Amino acid sequence: MPEPELREPKSRDADRIPCAYQVIRYIPNLLRDEWVNIGVVLFDPAGGQVLRRLLEETDFDRLRRRYPQADGNLLRRLPEEFEVQFAGANGQSLEQLARLSQTLSNAVQLSPQTGLLTEDLDAELDRLYHDQVEPLRGGRRSEELSTHNDIRTRVNQVFRSAGIWPRLERRVRIEEFTYPGDPMRLDYAYQRNGTRGFVQTLPLGRDPGQAKVLAFTADAIRAKLAKTEFLAVSEVEPRPQENARHRFVTGLLKEHEIPVVPLARLAEWAQRMRPSLLGPNGH
Repeated sequence: MPEPELREPKSRDADRIPCAYQVIRYIPNLLRDEWVNIGVVLFDPAGGQVLRRLLEETDFDRLRRRYPQADGNLLRRLPEEFEVQFAGANGQSLEQLARLSQTLSNAVQLSPQTGLLTEDLDAELDRLYHDQVEPLRGGRRSEELSTHNDIRTRVNQVFRSAGIWPRLERRVRIEEFTYPGDPMRLDYAYQRNGTRGFVQTLPLGRDPGQAKVLAFTADAIRAKLAKTEFLAVSEVEPRPQENARHRFVTGLLKEHEIPVVPLARLAEWAQRMRPSLLGPNGH
């Protein structure tokens, strides 16, 4: 009887992507040796992919209140500057990142590179942003979900548990549907039964103007695609009868045929979508 073939156990690291990250730092006062973390850049050297996330506008406002001398114009331009720099990278993202670090204002710097292994770049970006950048609220990070990143992290977990994560596109550019240079990205997109679907996180406790942006974006996409569907994911169950902001957001989105599903009920939605996303064989 032949001896059984002995195989080395597969290393867990074999399925992980070697990558590196840099924290984006803002120095509100060049004369003092202090900085504020305002974003993170994560890159895959082998694939050339570069992901980045910066503070949201409301957090920039909070930073300016803490540091009155902060350059508000610079902070507002920064997300657009990153988009412009990488929009024309044409597969040379890492080279573009190196050039970017040389052209940034003295008040904005990139930290030294730190290497790591990850199974998913998007999930790792969320984790790094939470650990390195997300503002402390009330002396600590609040357990209450209040930002896009907070909700997106939970949404990622739901979609992975439902098994539909591989069928989703993440951080989808919309400039092909609106105007060239539009920096907005939708959180998730998918294809099912000939329909193009989009999912966007929408904190009800934040700027209600984000609902207007989503409604405008949905109209622009529908004008160019025959079959579409949209979903907004909120941190809490909307209470339009009790909360004027909730009433405005849900009413506006209803007019534009965008249902709002709270995180607590997102798993049900994901399970309903699973068969049409995975196909008859469940793959």
